[in-house]
Amino acid sequence: MALPAAAVLLLLLLLALLLPLAVLVLGTVLLGLPSYDIPAGVNQPAKLRLVLAGRILEKTGLCSQITFGRYVRQGRRLRVDPKLFIQDLQFNKVPVRVYQPKATSHGRRRGILFFHGGGWVFGSLGNSLFLNQKTILVVEHMSYMYRLAPEHKYPAAYEDCLNATLHFMRNTDLYGVDPTRISVCGDSAGGNLAAAVSQTLAGRADLPRLRAQILIYPGLQALDFNLPSYHQNRGVPLLFRERAAFFALQYLNGDASHMQEVLKGSHIPPDMRQKYRKWVSPDNIPEEFKVRGVKALNPSDFMAEVYETVKRFCEPNLCPLLAEDAVVHQLPESFILTCEYDVLRDDGLLYKKRLEDNGVQVTWCHLEDGFHGIISLYDYGGLSFPSGKRGLDSVVNFLKGL
Repeated sequence: MALPAAAVLLLLLLLALLLPLAVLVLGTVLLGLPSYDIPAGVNQPAKLRLVLAGRILEKTGLCSQITFGRYVRQGRRLRVDPKLFIQDLQFNKVPVRVYQPKATSHGRRRGILFFHGGGWVFGSLGNSLFLNQKTILVVEHMSYMYRLAPEHKYPAAYEDCLNATLHFMRNTDLYGVDPTRISVCGDSAGGNLAAAVSQTLAGRADLPRLRAQILIYPGLQALDFNLPSYHQNRGVPLLFRERAAFFALQYLNGDASHMQEVLKGSHIPPDMRQKYRKWVSPDNIPEEFKVRGVKALNPSDFMAEVYETVKRFCEPNLCPLLAEDAVVHQLPESFILTCEYDVLRDDGLLYKKRLEDNGVQVTWCHLEDGFHGIISLYDYGGLSFPSGKRGLDSVVNFLKGL
């Protein structure tokens, strides 16, 4: 006797829910994977368990996590929107996807230059946060496909984003964009690139001033992987503490052999760490973000040979949090989004303080139940989270006010 369609659907749903959980348990117990932590404050925690599949595949030797991550992200297909004109171009040899509203505009539109996230090693032209009707009807939107690490090391991604931005800013007439209403935006590694590009363009007399920078859970420094958020959220998907260091090293030089030394803080000389302490320190983080624990960094085990391989971590184009005040005070109005359950939370908090201390207007959105990558999961099959929609809405509302 055949089962009713509703019963079949229910069985499939149960299988979809239980199979990933079983795989994760096997991966953790049998394969010796590090434990993960789903905080009680995260809504719909079962969905987060799915993201560890890549780690299990890597441990079993089926494929590397980078290969798995690229495959998953390429699987996201661009939806056809009849209200949009979409074309793939190249700006200074950098692949760019241009989203133009078909509706007639009574004036020049805003322009958003979006740099995708993915730890500098993942991503494609389709990885845009703004593929929803509410946003695209009011802006001209460009999504950049910069060269990825580890095949293309620093500063390749930064240079691609900068060169493509320069091309667009010099050719705004071709796209009906107001040159005084151009903003750069990025999530995660893309937020790092947006911050670096914004700093480079600050004070340029030959170009219009950027209207704003929008930084969504950005990674902004690689000096201290022991800030409170790195320890509080070290096992929280989507970005684990060790993965944050791994991705930074992949971008820097494609070599993660010194990852443990970097995690311990052995890669920065004591005098240099003291120099940057005024900007990179738990002392600059509000007390309410320390209640879940703080681990002090012991800088006594400096290893000069490691520093020689990673010393470019001290360059602001790679770590924008280290830019001098003379640069920071020239930056445009800023929007920063942070998530409570994100290792990069404190990078955003520290940059917010630096911007405000230098007189830059900052709009801050903090998702108290959010985790790293939550915005990019919006409208992504069944993996959307309510907090992700709230975060994306806050970005859209900020853009509308520019």
